[in-house]
Amino acid sequence: MTIWRKLQTAFDVNQRVTRMGLLFTLTCVLVALAAFSSANNLLFLILAAMLSTLMISGFISRLSLAGLALDFLLPDHICAKRKVIGRIVIQNEKRWMSSFSIQLSGYGPNSISAPLYFPVIPGGALVEQSVVLNFDRRGSYRENSFRFSTRFPFGFAERRINVFVRREVLVYPSVDPQPGFDSLLISLNGEIESLYRGQGSDFYRIRPYEALETARHVDWKATAHTGALQVREFAREQELSVAFFLDLEIAEEQNAWFENAVDCCAFLAWSMAQSQRRIRFRTQTVDIQVPGDGDIYTILKYLATVAPVRGTEIPVSNDRNTFQIVFSAAPEKFVRAGWDLSGRNVRLVSEQS
Repeated sequence: MTIWRKLQTAFDVNQRVTRMGLLFTLTCVLVALAAFSSANNLLFLILAAMLSTLMISGFISRLSLAGLALDFLLPDHICAKRKVIGRIVIQNEKRWMSSFSIQLSGYGPNSISAPLYFPVIPGGALVEQSVVLNFDRRGSYRENSFRFSTRFPFGFAERRINVFVRREVLVYPSVDPQPGFDSLLISLNGEIESLYRGQGSDFYRIRPYEALETARHVDWKATAHTGALQVREFAREQELSVAFFLDLEIAEEQNAWFENAVDCCAFLAWSMAQSQRRIRFRTQTVDIQVPGDGDIYTILKYLATVAPVRGTEIPVSNDRNTFQIVFSAAPEKFVRAGWDLSGRNVRLVSEQS
C-alpha cells in the first residue's frame, strides 16, 4: 500500500467531508484564484476569513468529541441473531465544555439497530439511553467497538472517532428455529414420547395388542367394541432423560455444518428444557448434566465458545436408558466405538440429514 493510500485511509476513518464542506472548499479555491490574479486586498481578507472558519470548524469538532467516555450495560444472557435491550452510558469528562450534536453508532461485529443522537452533553454530565443491540454470531466479544461522530459546528465535515469498550460479552448460539429445526424437534418429541411408554401407574392410551405382551393389561370393553385385542398402555413412572452428543472432530471443509449443528443443539436443548426434561450434554471433552429444573445456560455457555478439535476419541456409550441425539459428520466413528446408532433410543443428525 502506497503512502498516499495510507494517508487517504486514515483520513477516511477520522473525517468525511460533507457536500456543504465540498462547496465551501471550492468557494475558497475560487476566491484564492481571484485574489492572487487581481491582487485585491479585500479578496485576501475574505479568503483569510474563510480559511479561519475552516480551521475553527475542525478545532471545535475535535474538541467536541474529546473527553467522551462510553460504557454499556447488557443482560446476563444474550443469544445471537436476537435483539437485546441494553443501556448506553456516556460521560463527558470535560468539566467546563459541553459536547454538541453527538451521534453514536455501532462499529464492528455488534451493531446498534438505530444510531443514537445527543443534541448536547453538558460538561461533566452523565447521560444514559436505552439501545437495541444485535450480535450476528456466537462467541466471546472482548472489544466492542462504537463510533462517535459530529458535524458541529458548521457541517463542513463529519468527524468520527472509534471507541473500544474492553468488556467480555458472551453471546450464546441462536435458540430461534432455523429451516428444518422445527420439523426435527417435532420428530424427536414423537420418538421420545414413544420411548416413554411403559408399565407405570398413569394411564397413557388404549392401543392394539402386540405379540408376547402380558394379558393382564387387556381392556376387554375396548376389545369387545373393536373385535380385536386392545391393551391399556401406561406412562413410565420415571421420565427418561435426553442426552446430546456433539462430535467436535470434523474436517476443515465442514465448518459450516459444525456451526449449524451448534445452533441446532442450542435450539433443541433450549426447547426441551422448557418441557422440564432432564438433559445431558456431552462432547469428547465435557460431560454436562442438567436436571429438569436446572440451569440450561450451563450448556449454552459452553456452546458459545465451542470449537472443533483434532485427535480425540469417541467415548463408549453408557446411556442405554436415555434417548440420545448424536450430531456427527462421520457416524462410522461411533459405530467403531460401540454405539448402536440404529437403536430406538438413538437419533443421528449427520451432514446428510
